[in-house]
Order: sequence, then structure tokens, then C-alpha cells
Amino acid sequence: MNNPVITAIKQRRSCRTFDPNRIPSDEIISQIAEAGTWAPTSMGCQNPIIIAVTNKALRDKISAMNAAVMGKTDTDPFYGAPAMLIVLVKESPNAAYDGPIVMQTLMLAAHSLGLNTCWIHRAKEEFESEEGKQILKELGIEGNYIGIGHVALGYTNQAIPEPKPRKADYIYWAK
Repeated sequence: MNNPVITAIKQRRSCRTFDPNRIPSDEIISQIAEAGTWAPTSMGCQNPIIIAVTNKALRDKISAMNAAVMGKTDTDPFYGAPAMLIVLVKESPNAAYDGPIVMQTLMLAAHSLGLNTCWIHRAKEEFESEEGKQILKELGIEGNYIGIGHVALGYTNQAIPEPKPRKADYIYWAK
């Protein structure tokens, strides 16, 4: 069976080497972000928000904040990606479920448009900080949001690795 959605799911890989000079167009980033708004959310509440970051100064500031959460100052946790999509979710009992499905939807949409991605953690810690809250305020975002993750976004400048074989005991049937 040659289903394009299943094929995309099987082909998408995390990218850890981005070309910082090949910046995706605003049009492509908008398509990806808009696709993320179609991810299912509990009871259709649409509690997640997506922040598209292409401003290099803000991108670098968030990268430094992320590295600081790891206790490092000499690394770029975003692997040189020139853009990122940040997913935050309004505080709610289902925040931990609504945000990750938006993340996955964004990564699949990016893959379908020829871009590479990597899920980067530590958004929770970043946006709990005063510096993170200040960024949200400057962007006009109000309310109590929980950082779910970042989608590092761009084009790779290297080959994407082959997938690992799936483990034998991944699926169990109960008929």
C-alpha cells in the first residue's frame, strides 16, 4: 500500500545539522504553522499556541536560554536551524496531551514541504522564567502558558540517517 501520509510518517527523521543560511520562506512557515492548528485538541478547545520565530536575534536569545537550562553556554541546542516553531499550551488538565500532537503535526507538515525538523525540549523551563515571560509579553501573548517544545526548522546540509529497525515487541494484539 502506498499511502502518502503513512509514507511521510515513516520517512520523517530528526535533523541535527541545519544550514543556517537557507532560511525557509515566511509562506512555507505559515503553511506549516497553519497545519499545526488542525491538530486535534481535547474537546476541540484549541488551547495550544504556535510562535513562529525567524528573527535571528530572538532565535539566538532563545537558543542561549535553552542552553542555559542544560547548564551549557557554548552550544546551540537548535543545531543551527535558522527558524523555530514554539508550541505552548494554556494551562489545563490536558495540556500535556494537546501540545505534543501539535508538535508532531508541525514536523509532518514540514517534512511534506521538504523541510527538516528536530523536536527540542526545555520550552517549559524557558517560559517559566522571567526572561521567557518577558518574551511572551513583548509578543503580546497573555495568560498562563506551559512550554511544550520547539520545532527546529530549516534545511539540512547533510544526509539524513537511515531509520533504526522497529523493535519486535512494539505492537501487541488483543483480539
